[in-house]
Amino acid sequence: MIKIKEKGPALSEVEGFSLLEIVISVAFFSIILFAVVSIFLSMNNSNLKTTASREVSENVRMAIEKITYEIRSAKSIYTPTTTASQLSLETSQNLPSGEINSFVDFFLCGYAICFKAESEESVAITSDSVQVTNLTFSQISTGSQPSIQIEITASAGSGENYSLINMKSTASLRSY
Repeated sequence: MIKIKEKGPALSEVEGFSLLEIVISVAFFSIILFAVVSIFLSMNNSNLKTTASREVSENVRMAIEKITYEIRSAKSIYTPTTTASQLSLETSQNLPSGEINSFVDFFLCGYAICFKAESEESVAITSDSVQVTNLTFSQISTGSQPSIQIEITASAGSGENYSLINMKSTASLRSY
């Protein structure tokens, strides 16, 4: 008598996943993963652009506030050294000992706005991450007190995260 060994179940009866099912599931998860990564990258770029925009706005606003404060507390505009790109003010604020008057200057040094009080070193009043490309002072005569119009153009970031701002403000000397 011949015995025939039974073989295991046929290949089609084996439980598991077919190659087609695996390919479809990998493609489906790849699409989902691509969508999640794209959303994450988009949110990250948006955050970087917002951060650059906020930083440049804050720096320019603070610089204008500092310049405006000094203009309002100045005795006069020191015209021998005041140009379209430099503002010199005669002031009685924060005087060196033994002085009645002092002078302060605002100017562009590299890509920063600098403030220099007489007999002191100049100090950048904008951060290193902000590049100021234009600083213009225009004297406006309105009535008895002169006014200064300040215009600042600055940028921060690069590529898609680049943010550019142009701000203008006007301040008048106070009469004492």
